[in-house]
Amino acid sequence: MEQINNIEVVPCTESDYLKPFRVHYNQNGTKKSWDFMRTHDSVSVLIFNTTSHCFVLVKQFRPAVYMCEWERTKPQPPEPAEQAVEGAAAPAESQEEGQVASQGETPTSQPPASAGLTYELCAGLVDKANLSLEEIARQEVLEECGYDIPASKLRRITSYRSGVGVTGAKQTMFYAEVSEENHVGAGGGQPQEGELIEVVQVPLHEAMTFAYDESVPKTMGVIFSFIWFHNNMSPKYKISTNV
Repeated sequence: MEQINNIEVVPCTESDYLKPFRVHYNQNGTKKSWDFMRTHDSVSVLIFNTTSHCFVLVKQFRPAVYMCEWERTKPQPPEPAEQAVEGAAAPAESQEEGQVASQGETPTSQPPASAGLTYELCAGLVDKANLSLEEIARQEVLEECGYDIPASKLRRITSYRSGVGVTGAKQTMFYAEVSEENHVGAGGGQPQEGELIEVVQVPLHEAMTFAYDESVPKTMGVIFSFIWFHNNMSPKYKISTNV
């Protein structure tokens, strides 16, 4: 299980992935403004193992989910630390495991790491201009889940806007059937990029129970793709998806 400690919340002044903006506009004669983030589009893949009759998902720690859970369950989540004045030394702080401190704050008991773990589809950013969406999705399946399949075997399900209130980015979802013959590695992502991913399997007959179980943290992509499979693919395998 992940061990999360030495948390410090600071202002984000520069990022390779998110660019904050504020747009001013008139709508039907009313002057308005809106804050939004510019970010990359993405791909996701619903993977079904035809050997085990299981869906292949990934589970990983998401800091944004963790901090939202902290705010939901704790009366005083950590606030961003003030930026130090140039030339002045920042005050020393003690940060023991299981505690968090920002400048001037008293360390507070933090939620367990499990509060930030989510089940997701294999997915990745569209950040390689020379590759098609299918090729990017194929790479993600290999890196995150360890299955090597041709890009031509990916079936496009649909695309949609994710995070319409904040980013408006587009995600394109694919479906891929794999077997143990395609299993060439352990997956787990790219450690050099900071990825720490666990590959998990959900049996087909438990899929819809899993999708609607609110105690299991998951993305909307998991729920939608399981419903899509139930409506479009289940008759092929003649196995109940437990609806």
